[in-house]
Amino acid sequence: MGRITSLFPRKVVEEVEGPADKDALLRTLGLERGGPVDPADMIEESEYYDFLERVAAVDTDPTTVPLRVGAAMRCDDYGAFGLAWKSATTLRGSYDRAERYALILTSVSMYEVEPTFGGAFLRLHREGERRLGLRLSNEATLASIVQISREVASSPFRPEEVHIKHPAPDSVAEHEAYFGCRVHFGSDQDALRVSERALRTPNKLGDAGIAGFFDAHLAAEVDKLDDSIGLDRRVHDLVSTSLSEGVPLLSEVASRLAMSGRTLQRRLAEQGASFQELVDESRRDLAKRLLRDTDFSLIEVAFMTGFSEQSALTRAFKRWVGCTPGAFRAESRSGADRP
Repeated sequence: MGRITSLFPRKVVEEVEGPADKDALLRTLGLERGGPVDPADMIEESEYYDFLERVAAVDTDPTTVPLRVGAAMRCDDYGAFGLAWKSATTLRGSYDRAERYALILTSVSMYEVEPTFGGAFLRLHREGERRLGLRLSNEATLASIVQISREVASSPFRPEEVHIKHPAPDSVAEHEAYFGCRVHFGSDQDALRVSERALRTPNKLGDAGIAGFFDAHLAAEVDKLDDSIGLDRRVHDLVSTSLSEGVPLLSEVASRLAMSGRTLQRRLAEQGASFQELVDESRRDLAKRLLRDTDFSLIEVAFMTGFSEQSALTRAFKRWVGCTPGAFRAESRSGADRP
């Protein structure tokens, strides 16, 4: 089960509008209002999504809850992570730190900076059933990123586009007013598209020396994190989110985890795992999910799982599962149960 910093529900509850009992809402998570906030205190992800759904049920305008929460966030709320974000020399540097150190705040979300023509996408990756609580959390995360980007950038910031996987609410006017750009609901990704000019903009308090200090601190914190988070799961998820661009190198995944390739190999070996085994598992699990739950063609599934051609997927899939991808899709849709 994944974990999320208790900072987030504490911020959410302060933005609830209407006659709701905020103290009672927070106590459902075993938290009390008014005390010191430690981003390192974690709660279970399912409990957080339940909490967001309770908030949506009592708020006078649940559609805008994520926007209000995002607008309330400040870098200093995030502890050392926020200081690293603020001291990065450019906004691109801030986003790189989200990619490398988000595990400090949550074990269920990952970020990916993918260059594109004229800029880059900052993608949010989060697995799980797209229940209301998860959808609200994703929107709040994107809204928060925009807010703390505005806080640190030395010139006015707005994304070029916002992409959100789940369907649109009845009106998107509030979302587009908040983000200042077109918001594409029903997209194939949860992401912000940011211009190259914005990425290169110096941060107001950017300082390479201070940023280096926080990099070292956060890398050490990531390395000390409770093994219950599961290094193998983190590697599995990072590989899964990268496969459409090809199978990532061990060095690339290690960098995303703020460690060296040698350290990653050693720590995986200590857990009885290997990088290549996890790559195989990631490709297998993603292929099975795409075959079961989507109508992508077999060629598209091959591409999305890091294969250059359909025949390579077929050979690997027969080794993994014992049948062809086409046969697996047919059986899964007819109700057959295959491990």
